[in-house]
Amino acid sequence: MNANVNANPMTPRQPHAPYVIAPSILSADFTRLGQEVKDVIDAGAQWIHFDVMDNHYVPNLSFGPMICQALKPIAKNAAQEPIPIDVHLMVTPVDPLAQAFAKAGADLISFHPDASAHVHRSIQVIKSAGCQVGLAFNPAEPLSVLDWVIEEIDLILIMSVNPGFGGQSFIPSAFKKIQEARQRIQACGKNIRLEVDGGIKPENVRAVADAGADTFVAGSAIFGQANYKQILQAFEKNLNQA
Repeated sequence: MNANVNANPMTPRQPHAPYVIAPSILSADFTRLGQEVKDVIDAGAQWIHFDVMDNHYVPNLSFGPMICQALKPIAKNAAQEPIPIDVHLMVTPVDPLAQAFAKAGADLISFHPDASAHVHRSIQVIKSAGCQVGLAFNPAEPLSVLDWVIEEIDLILIMSVNPGFGGQSFIPSAFKKIQEARQRIQACGKNIRLEVDGGIKPENVRAVADAGADTFVAGSAIFGQANYKQILQAFEKNLNQA
């Protein structure tokens, strides 16, 4: 069984529960990836986010399970507690690579419903592999599949850019989708994380949180900065402002 992502700040958000910042290693310096992961965790990162692309479902190719397996042993905080690895699959088919990432040490695996021939089956594949499971939604993709599977999942991932490349700008229409996803979570009554990925910066993270999100993926906004601790503190300050 992989690390429990329901522990500590990773617990699905309750009122006043901590927010989670999940740096995306897609924007890290790959010539020193292990050190980058150590540095961002030392600076205060709570999750490590993997953007997995297959040059088929999206027009880019990133990395596979071997990277996850290599980074898993060093993804620990100062107390040597494991930092959850949050894997976002932008691939098709879903099931084989989901199983491979689970075996490599992923703690939570999200996939796109339109990339799976059988969404419920893919959810069960991931859960049976010992991971929590999320569904990811592209900017123009409706949330209607949640009518049938929301009770089965642990996270909803709203894409606020089109998937495939880092460094894109936040699409404003994502606010409405975040609000709708939060309403569905509240109606369901289950503790489900609401994650947003794309164009997240300290300058807009408060507005994204006000729309209903509690987990924030940031790539170039973190790894593109000289001081990881300073930028993570900027995220935290803006998230915690009244």
